[in-house]
Amino acid sequence: MNESTTKHPVPYYSQWESPELVPEFIAGARDAADDPLWLKSGADTPEEYAFWAPRMCGVACARMALDHWKRPVPPSVTLVRELVDAGAYVRDGNHVRGLIYQPFADYFTSRWGLEARSAPELTAAEIRTAVGGGQLALLSVHKTIRTNAEAPPVKGGHLVLAVGITKEGVMLHNPSGLPGVNQEFAPVTWERLDRFYAGRGVVLGG
Repeated sequence: MNESTTKHPVPYYSQWESPELVPEFIAGARDAADDPLWLKSGADTPEEYAFWAPRMCGVACARMALDHWKRPVPPSVTLVRELVDAGAYVRDGNHVRGLIYQPFADYFTSRWGLEARSAPELTAAEIRTAVGGGQLALLSVHKTIRTNAEAPPVKGGHLVLAVGITKEGVMLHNPSGLPGVNQEFAPVTWERLDRFYAGRGVVLGG
């Protein structure tokens, strides 16, 4: 690894309990309620888990960061409930607004004693500085960053965790990434990131 590369040893968590089944979940070939490991999520029912699993990209990123900094890692739906109480998710029937950055950052700091900063504007240069300096960053990208798509219809809407940088770009842990392809330490050039990245996120760690 050359001097322009930083790679933090961050454990990977998918937003589904069975990372190897992600292709089936995102293709609609298998319902999340049929995830054989759903009970690990802390959900009361398969249906509760299936409701939240497609929405838990931010939760997965938070769990990765907690594990990295040696904090307890709550089950995913247990963490969702805490974030709902903190105002970081707002549920209205089957509609959910969130992850809302400032309440999430406040929760992350008060609950876990780790610095978190909501960044409505977060440039590539700032990502490089933050991650190169030992921090992690949740980045809002379009979910099709996991594919070979050249450009998405819109930017943002899905959260990934920047866990490293290289001279050419950034390394991402993608909660809905494809197994063996781009779930962990997926290299993305700055040019490609720009096509999917909404320019905002949350910086974690002191």
